[in-house]
Amino acid sequence: MATYTLEFEKPILELETKIQELKQFAEVEKVDFSAEVTRLERKVARLQEEIFANLTPWQRTQIARHPTRPYAMDYIRLMLTDFIELHGDRAFSDDKAIVGGLARLDGMALVVIGHQKGRDTKEKLARNFAMANPEGYRKALRLMKLAEKFGKPVLTLVDTPGAYPGIGAEERGQAEAIARNLLEMSELRVPIVVAITGEGGSGGALGIAVGDVVYMLEYAIYSVISPEGCASILWRDPAKAPEAAAAMGITAQTLKRLNLIDEIVPEPVGGAHRNQQEMVTTLKGFLVKAFERLNRVPVEELLEQRYQKFRRMGVFEEG
Repeated sequence: MATYTLEFEKPILELETKIQELKQFAEVEKVDFSAEVTRLERKVARLQEEIFANLTPWQRTQIARHPTRPYAMDYIRLMLTDFIELHGDRAFSDDKAIVGGLARLDGMALVVIGHQKGRDTKEKLARNFAMANPEGYRKALRLMKLAEKFGKPVLTLVDTPGAYPGIGAEERGQAEAIARNLLEMSELRVPIVVAITGEGGSGGALGIAVGDVVYMLEYAIYSVISPEGCASILWRDPAKAPEAAAAMGITAQTLKRLNLIDEIVPEPVGGAHRNQQEMVTTLKGFLVKAFERLNRVPVEELLEQRYQKFRRMGVFEEG
């Protein structure tokens, strides 16, 4: 059971707490409450289905940011084997907002790269809330070029509010670092699979999100700016973030309809934070399938397909 509860989840939590209390009381007092427990469990299932079938974009944003949602290192630990983390960009420092290294997925060797958020205050500060500096994107590029050198596919796990906007980051070439990654990933001569697992925030997400296949978890978000940032610009009021989220088209369902992502990965009932192992198992199935297909495609054909994939995005009219 999640220890952090969103406002719209509270009716579910109240019923789950009551079920737990009944089970404990029945065990202590040796009383049979199985019929009542079954009735309440069915009620919880119906309530979850009703609530999560009608989530607003803002509520989906809250789920994407849930503090107990699995992060990159959780997926690496539960989904991959033989992980060896590699550090540093060989130019400035090791940015802990982006992690990466060598690993195996179902026995297949690959390079994995992902944004990493923190669980507690100390780790959040150390990871800079998954907001990478230029050295983070340069580390990611170093690992991608290593993958290319040895002919290994690349997996990226995207979950960031955005690239770090500090003065130091700008002085060290934040925009150039992200732009360089976009260029290099578009031409990388190995398969790339991207999974947007939480927040896909602006250029911070795009810096590791150019892929042959782009998956997006059911309750993840992906946008050019956060709802709060959009609301601050349009209405000068970040409290209008729910309205901004609704207008921006940031949900997986909207992005799939616009062909900006390839497929939506279903989450456990209630979101990935409710059952991390189930989420990992589901995502792993999607990834294995994608890599099996991409590894059979000749390199030149792979690059052409990647080029055409991004050329097809968007709609325009010639005047």
